[in-house]
Amino acid sequence: MTDVNTLGEFGLIERLTNAFPITQPSTLKGVGDDAAVIDNDGFCTVVSTDMLVEGIHFDLAYTPLKHLGYKAVVVNLSDIYAMNACPRQITVSLAISGKYSVEALDELYAGIRAACETYAVDLVGGDTTSSPRGMIISVTAIGQGERQRLSYRSGARVGDLICISGDLGAAYLGLQLLEREKRIWLEHPDLQPNLEDQKYIVGRHLKPEARRDMIEAFRQNDLVPTAMIDISDGLSSDLFHICKQSNVGALIEESGVPIHPDAQLMALQFKLDPITCALNGGEDYELLFTIDPKDTDKVRFLPDIYIAGEILAAADGVKLNTKGGNLHDLKAQGWRHF
Repeated sequence: MTDVNTLGEFGLIERLTNAFPITQPSTLKGVGDDAAVIDNDGFCTVVSTDMLVEGIHFDLAYTPLKHLGYKAVVVNLSDIYAMNACPRQITVSLAISGKYSVEALDELYAGIRAACETYAVDLVGGDTTSSPRGMIISVTAIGQGERQRLSYRSGARVGDLICISGDLGAAYLGLQLLEREKRIWLEHPDLQPNLEDQKYIVGRHLKPEARRDMIEAFRQNDLVPTAMIDISDGLSSDLFHICKQSNVGALIEESGVPIHPDAQLMALQFKLDPITCALNGGEDYELLFTIDPKDTDKVRFLPDIYIAGEILAAADGVKLNTKGGNLHDLKAQGWRHF
């Protein structure tokens, strides 16, 4: 293994980034100067940053570095799509301890490069430094959006319909499965992990995808969500973000919350309620959005979109209507950063 110190900061940056071609016409200057230069061509610039900390957001006992690099990019791109905008560039900053070799970082950046290629974004800069322990990854995503088509959390109105893309809860259950197998392996190192052929739920945790297809579908169908957020902290917590910033309440129908069959079965194996996993699990990176009722026909026949509820007056609170017909107050019980 090659010691990182043999390359130095700039040698390391060159090694990790020289395989990233510039593909966006708006990228006038990428890696290699004091700052990136981006021609906005009349669009609004949209910027989002996320940080992933080893031991908090990821565990390398079961997270391949290439998957980690891919995921670090995707979770940031998801924030740009949640604005109904399109990501164009990213920067990546990295703090690492001495346990990481150059080859390990090659793997991490191979995942970053795969995400850049998949979503057609350019790596245009970043920073590297040392860390007393573990790894910290900070990715900033820069996107463009048309002013009249941007969707904010603050735009939901009473009577709007609540929609969800994709399915929820699988990423959380994939994490539970990986954690279970880690505990077993620590107690019995000779045993091989048994992931029970759960490729879907494990993949949802280790290699999520951002919903670029939804943004393209919105444009093709001339649809602008009145409010939107990506589901990173859990449906309940992220719905509360919309309600708070829009000063509204909400009613979610349990029957309208999409859950993959594999997630339902795994929840039952863990003796968990599937709807609880879907409401509070997080890391799904699906889109939660609201639409004007007059746009119902625009989403009714779009694939992978589910109408899950309705926006209410703030005084009505945020409720869940169960399949049994019981009305419960929802609580923001998703991921808490502190």
